[in-house]
Amino acid sequence: MAPPLRNDRGTNKPDTVGGSTAGTTRRSLLAGVAALGALGAAGCTRVATASTTDGGDLLDRLKAAGVVRLGIAGEIPFGYIDKDGELTGEAPELARVIFKRLGVDKVQPVPTEFGSLIPGLNSQQFDVVAAGMYVNAERCEQVIFADPDYQMLDSFIVRKGNPKDLHNYKDIVAKKAKFATGTGYAEIQYAVEAGYKESDILIVPDQVAGLNAVEAGRVDAFAGTALTTREVVKKSGKAEATDAFAPLVDGKPHVDGGAFAFRPTETKLRDAFNVELHALKKSGELFRILRPFGFTKAEMTDLTAKELCGEGASG
Repeated sequence: MAPPLRNDRGTNKPDTVGGSTAGTTRRSLLAGVAALGALGAAGCTRVATASTTDGGDLLDRLKAAGVVRLGIAGEIPFGYIDKDGELTGEAPELARVIFKRLGVDKVQPVPTEFGSLIPGLNSQQFDVVAAGMYVNAERCEQVIFADPDYQMLDSFIVRKGNPKDLHNYKDIVAKKAKFATGTGYAEIQYAVEAGYKESDILIVPDQVAGLNAVEAGRVDAFAGTALTTREVVKKSGKAEATDAFAPLVDGKPHVDGGAFAFRPTETKLRDAFNVELHALKKSGELFRILRPFGFTKAEMTDLTAKELCGEGASG
């Protein structure tokens, strides 16, 4: 939501965008996901215990079972249940393609709050996080990531005409703008790094709530990913999205990347996933999978998990 981080303190990613109604919220999406996810949960509330073999044997077990359980956060366009009750989103659709190539024919959603994705993964509630999760050093201490399947800049939702002329986090601070972002979003930390007081940030459930806050005049700007902001304002007559920009991290422009996350023991699965991901990138198939969800060629990426985790990261 992507992602960031969607920062688990504060997906990305992540988010409710195109195809949703103005009244759709992350909570209602989660309710739909929960209904579908429960269908496959009877008699098996947890995945098998993590492997103790070198590199893990989860891929072999998934092949034998014929199904992989995806941790999702009910956020458009990253992973959600559509109006027909079907699992979709950029991450689930990509998962279908890659896991089929790996010999696993079915994907099954397991819904949770975004901030519970990593704890849920590591406590065996599902096999992989498929939620457009941003890769960052904090998360890399808890899970291992595939290489990013997309990259993303930030953007603001502002009133039409952008009356306060807000284009980045420094503008928010300098103009003492009222500022909002989503629960668990990396944008919280980006604003704080720019000098905004964290306790002054209005935290809302998702970008639909952020749009509503801007339209109602409760805040001057809502920060999210460039993808989610540009999609959510399409039906608004009162708000617009600013041009995408790179937030500053340690004083340098930073580009985020979203990826699938795996338990640290399962390097064999992560590595096999990466092989297929890179083949899809090379063939152009990755863009064809992501394009229906609002991604552009500018959001395709050669970033690696190692780059985003930091050179000292393991896995």
